[in-house]
Amino acid sequence: MNIFHQTFLNLVFIGIIALFPVVNPIGSALILTPFFENLTKAEKRRAVCKITFYAFCICTVSLFFGQWILSLFGISIPIVQLAGGIMICKIGWDFLSSDPKPSSDHDAVKDEINVSAYKHIAGKLFYPITFPATTGAGTISVLFTLSAHNNEIGSAEYYLNVGSILVSIIVICAMIYIFYLNTKTILRYLGPNGETIVNRISAFLIFCVGLQIGYSGLKVLFNI
Repeated sequence: MNIFHQTFLNLVFIGIIALFPVVNPIGSALILTPFFENLTKAEKRRAVCKITFYAFCICTVSLFFGQWILSLFGISIPIVQLAGGIMICKIGWDFLSSDPKPSSDHDAVKDEINVSAYKHIAGKLFYPITFPATTGAGTISVLFTLSAHNNEIGSAEYYLNVGSILVSIIVICAMIYIFYLNTKTILRYLGPNGETIVNRISAFLIFCVGLQIGYSGLKVLFNI
């Protein structure tokens, strides 16, 4: 294996490792299971395809136009990390403090969903399911950070870096599709108690990831 291929594979691996904790396709799939519980298999596949497409679009736009957007609004990467960390912490805290037991209001909503499950969820596929629950501010800040190391446009290093990040994005999106589509299979092995445990642990990890991203931004801002 020559140096070019080795460098490319190393960058792909780094991109996947950097994106996986903030996207968290396994934990997100389990947490978002209630959105899909009343869909047919065809409807769920259709919904997951759209979520994967939206996630890919958010990631690629962040990769190619992230630095331009930051420059346009005069925002630095540490500020994006801090803001993204706060948002992710809020999502994790909301999941941690939510009551896993369905209430009577939830039952009423469930009856309404049964009438037209996909129609009910269609308006939620981008927000909040894709953004910020799947690919939120944490994902964007990571991609902003990865793209900040891009070399001059047109150089071999630029295409190497961008190409490797694109492959990482495709791998993460493939994971989103696989895990979101097969949550019932995963939960069948876990059982009801296992589902609750995994959801709580995933929510805690999301909260911790948010803290880590926010702390990374604070360290740069205050030169810690």
